[in-house]
Amino acid sequence: QLQLVESGGGLVQPGGSLRLSCAASGFTLDNYAIGWFRQTPGKEREGVSCISNSGGWTNYADSVKGRFTISRDNAKNMVYLQMNSLKPEDTAVYYCAVRAAFGACLRSGSWYNYWGQGTQVTVSS
Repeated sequence: QLQLVESGGGLVQPGGSLRLSCAASGFTLDNYAIGWFRQTPGKEREGVSCISNSGGWTNYADSVKGRFTISRDNAKNMVYLQMNSLKPEDTAVYYCAVRAAFGACLRSGSWYNYWGQGTQVTVSS
């Protein structure tokens, strides 16, 4: 059974860092593009970043460009989102999602087939 589990969320002060992880089980990530999304109550889901199956293509929302870095370790079946210089507006539930695809990725949620349950990130002093 295909499963995605996010971890690494928590409470951090503005300017701090967190690394989110997304562990895949029941399948291998090699043939999947992966996206990270976030959502807060009353707001639309935002595509934060995505990475192609090979890792050779990445894409970031303007709101996180230069602060967040997406990476993957196919050997470990893991995906990561390193978040630096965090701001209060980064507070959200963060989700990872996958789609079988080669060569590129999209930050559109409707493009993805499978989703994790999310991990809460709170940036506050």
